[in-house]
Amino acid sequence: MEASVILPILKKKLAFLSGGKDRRSGLILTIPLCLEQTSMDELSVTLDYLLSIPSEKCKARGFTVIVDGRKSQWNVVKTVVLMLQNVVPAEVSLVCVVKPDEFWDKKVTHFCFWKEKDRLGFEVILVSANKLTRYIEPCQLTEDFGGTLTYDHMDWLNKRLVFEKFTKESTSLLDELALINNGSDKGTQQERERSIDLNFLPSVDPETVLQTGHELLSELQQRRFNGSDGGVSWSPMDDELLAQPQVMKLLDSLREQYTRYQEVCRQRSKRTQLEEIQQKVVNWLEGPGSEQLRTQWGIGDSIRASQALQQKHEEIESQHSEWFAVYVELNQQIAALLNAGDEEDLVELKALQQQLSDVCYRQASQLEFRQNLLQAALEFHSVAQDLSQQLDGLLGMLCVDVAPADGASIQQTLKLLEEKLKSVDLGLQGLREKGQSLLDQISNQASWAYGKDVTIENKENVDHIQGVMEDMQLRKQRCEDMVDVRRLKMLQMVQLFKCEEDAAQAVEWLSELLDALLKTHIRLGDDAQETKVLLEKHRKFVDVAQSTYDYGRQLLQATVVLCQSLRCTSRSSGDTLPRLNRVWKQFTVTSEERVHRLETAVAFHSTAEKILQECPDQPEAFNEMDQFDEIEAVGKSLLDRLTVPVVYPDGSEQYFGSPSDMASAAEHIREKMKLVSLKKQQLRQPEATTPES
Repeated sequence: MEASVILPILKKKLAFLSGGKDRRSGLILTIPLCLEQTSMDELSVTLDYLLSIPSEKCKARGFTVIVDGRKSQWNVVKTVVLMLQNVVPAEVSLVCVVKPDEFWDKKVTHFCFWKEKDRLGFEVILVSANKLTRYIEPCQLTEDFGGTLTYDHMDWLNKRLVFEKFTKESTSLLDELALINNGSDKGTQQERERSIDLNFLPSVDPETVLQTGHELLSELQQRRFNGSDGGVSWSPMDDELLAQPQVMKLLDSLREQYTRYQEVCRQRSKRTQLEEIQQKVVNWLEGPGSEQLRTQWGIGDSIRASQALQQKHEEIESQHSEWFAVYVELNQQIAALLNAGDEEDLVELKALQQQLSDVCYRQASQLEFRQNLLQAALEFHSVAQDLSQQLDGLLGMLCVDVAPADGASIQQTLKLLEEKLKSVDLGLQGLREKGQSLLDQISNQASWAYGKDVTIENKENVDHIQGVMEDMQLRKQRCEDMVDVRRLKMLQMVQLFKCEEDAAQAVEWLSELLDALLKTHIRLGDDAQETKVLLEKHRKFVDVAQSTYDYGRQLLQATVVLCQSLRCTSRSSGDTLPRLNRVWKQFTVTSEERVHRLETAVAFHSTAEKILQECPDQPEAFNEMDQFDEIEAVGKSLLDRLTVPVVYPDGSEQYFGSPSDMASAAEHIREKMKLVSLKKQQLRQPEATTPES
């Protein structure tokens, strides 16, 4: 029964619960009778409503009913008391009938309530208002009975209406929210969507109901439900009227269900937003994003072109990064929903997450593939450019005519040429490796469309890469051919310089032999044997000089052949050959003079030794006197030659040894000539004495 249904009856204040308690802590039920006729039916309805408010525990302590009969007739009082037997016989423990100051007529004595106690089930006493405090504390009595308890019936009724309205609305709202929440937690996805669509909006605003409940609870916590400002404060342990505990319980349940309802709404809204954003991400990646990549298939034909394509690709990556950032955030939100979702949510959310991940990862893989392809193309063009520069440098070196100063510079140039050629070989090998790697990437290029075979126009890229490698191979081959020619020429030049150097060295050696012949080959020997040995050594010395001269001639002939092959004129062979011939002629003249002197010395020493060794007693000694004249002539001739210089074809003169050396040799010859002269005299003296005898 709701107060709003019987509101006109309750406004009559036929009975009320003031909130006061008797000494047994039982509630006090007051029935104020008035002069007007009281409707027993309305009173019965009022009592039924009031007695439905307290808890069973509170009812078990019993009620003390105050029937205010001061303004009513006795028969009405009696009817009311008897009616209590039918309405609340078990809950009533004491009925206090407040009698008027002037007692009713003697008819009362014919009805004794105390004798009817067993039949009525409760005790009934007649008491005046000023004696009511014998049974009930003054603080538990309203001012009508001389107490201090303040009671405002209309205020109580208004609060009761608010309480019951809140209770009704909150209970209905709880049922609706429970249906919505439970419908989102159970059943198939189709059933949940149908349940949410039909009951997604509650019939009343949860915020309004919660606000009403909080205001009501605040009122109950500040003062007693009946509105008494001077009464005892409400205690949570006093649950006689169940108002505060019920409100708190409803508020707790309502907050719980409303929180779940908000979460359902939030998740539903969030999932809807996630699905919308996810669809936008997928649509963009599969649409404009894929189209951007599909149109970007070139690799460029130079470093600058590849760098421009890389810059364009970075712009495309930047646009994709914005959508990838959205994907990361969506993925985190989906992961959070997965942690809080049920089994059906897990399947759906995982499918959503997997679809989004597949699209994003596929697009990211294509971006990475494109980036790697452009990087490989840039490296290929960089290696090609370096190789082209190396080939240009090598070609420039080969186009410059070789004009080295000596063989060492030629060797250095040849070494540099070989190093450049080796560097070109390594560069070409690196270009082939980079090109093959790039071709492999192009051949393995994945389809840009999802699940579709799309032919990528790579023929132009392949032709360009192969063309660059073939062009570099041809340029390298031409350079190799030129290097072979240049190498042969430079080796011939090295040989030419070597021949010239060796020829010059032969001239130096021959000059040194000539110098040694003039300065050290000056002795003529002390006897014929020694002179013959010197003559033999001289012939060997001449043979060495002849070999040196022949070696120099051969080298100079080789330089002539090399110069003809190189089509150049030697810078040194023209001077070396006259020098070689001049030195050789000087050596020949000097050698012949040396031979002549030695041969003369051999003749001189042989004759002198023969004369000096013969015995003067021998008869044939006198027949050889003419030998003395011959040896004197040879000795004088030899002495004369020692004083004469060697005259060369160019008119220059050169002496053997120093003047002291020549003087020593001449002195030795003179001494031997003196011995021969003495020998001659000795031979003549016997010849002079023989005729006289």
